Amino acid sequence: MANRLDIDSQLCFSLYSTSLAMTQFYRGLLEPLELTYSQYIVLLVLWEKDGVTLNHIADKLGQQSGALTPVLKRIETLGLLRRNRNPENERELQVFLTPKGKGLRSKAMKINQCVADACGLEDSKLTDLQRKIDELRKNLKIALAQ
Repeated sequence: MANRLDIDSQLCFSLYSTSLAMTQFYRGLLEPLELTYSQYIVLLVLWEKDGVTLNHIADKLGQQSGALTPVLKRIETLGLLRRNRNPENERELQVFLTPKGKGLRSKAMKINQCVADACGLEDSKLTDLQRKIDELRKNLKIALAQ
C-alpha cells in the first residue's frame, strides 16, 4: 500500500505543480506582450466585459481587491487600462480598457491555442478537465464556507 503522505500521492501537490508549470509556460507566451500572468488574467476579464468594477474583477479571479490594486496600477502604467471612480458611487472603482488595451486582445488570441496544443489533449478532454477542476474549486469553496 502506498504511503498516503508521499508527495506524489497528494492531489494538492498535483494541482500546485501543474499550476506552476502552466504559469511558467504562459510566461514565455506573454513575454513578447510585456505582460505577467497576473496582468494577463485581469485583461482577460476586461476583454470579456469592459468597464467593470474592481470588485467584479476580484470576484471573477477569486482574489481580494487589495491584491489586485498593484497589478492594475502596473497595467495602467503600460497604457492598457484606466481606472476611474464611479461618479454615482465614489467608493466604486471602475476599470476600462484603453484603445491600446483593446488592440492587445488580437495579439493575445494566439495564446489560448498555444496552451491547448501544449496540453496535448483533445479539445473534448481539455474541456472535461476544465469542468472537473471548476467543480473541484466550487466544492472547496463550499467546504470553506461551512
